[in-house]
Amino acid sequence: MKKRLVDKFGIEKIVCAVISIFVFLCIWQAAVTFTDAGIVMVGPVTVIGSFFKSIVYPIGTHTIQMHVAWSLSRVMTGFVIGCVLGIILGIVMGWYRPMEAFFRPLFEIIRPIPPIAWIPLSIVWFGIGEPSKYFIIFLASFSSITMNAYAGVRAVDPELMGAARMLGANGRQVFTTIVLPSCVPQIFAGLQIAIGSSWATVVAAEMVRASEGVGWVIIKGQDSNSTVQIMVGIVAVGIVGFVLAVIMRAIEAKLCAWNVRGK
Repeated sequence: MKKRLVDKFGIEKIVCAVISIFVFLCIWQAAVTFTDAGIVMVGPVTVIGSFFKSIVYPIGTHTIQMHVAWSLSRVMTGFVIGCVLGIILGIVMGWYRPMEAFFRPLFEIIRPIPPIAWIPLSIVWFGIGEPSKYFIIFLASFSSITMNAYAGVRAVDPELMGAARMLGANGRQVFTTIVLPSCVPQIFAGLQIAIGSSWATVVAAEMVRASEGVGWVIIKGQDSNSTVQIMVGIVAVGIVGFVLAVIMRAIEAKLCAWNVRGK
């Protein structure tokens, strides 16, 4: 019975999503067809047709899927580095008070700075090649992952840890059997935010200096005054961002089946 309800609600969500997208596309098409919006904007029929055409015919030297692959390779590199360092720092800050006192003020100063504000300095420090893009993406993912890992450790029930100590558990056992499992859902929440931020940031980074990637597709469309190419790049950004979010939720549901957040 429960499985049937889950399947039913899952199907309903898919149907509602399809209907909402269809309605949006209809409104968009009507706006460019019957209003002056068509002067500065192309319709969804043209954009979708050009998007599928770009899968076969290259934009620049690559098809759209290769541009997406280039962008994803940059995102994954910076994202993985941000994940590793962010999780470690967040857990250390949450578990050891002296480390929190030392790192928290520095982190709070750096955290509000937008990643794209570091682009000029990243070019000076790392040049105009790939390392500067990895650095910007690392910054985009690092903050949210660190803060969520820190919040997850700090949110662990102190009574639960006290009970474990009363039963003879030492500090290492409390940390590995109570603290780490308890903060996993918070860490995954940070990972979902971070992957979205990283994907958005790579577009900005590729707009500064790149010869491939979805950001390059958009900025070259601007240079050539091609609204269609700009929209094709935006559609690719939206689709990949949605897929990344779905994949992250699926991984969370698999690894944290005991504590999956509401969908």
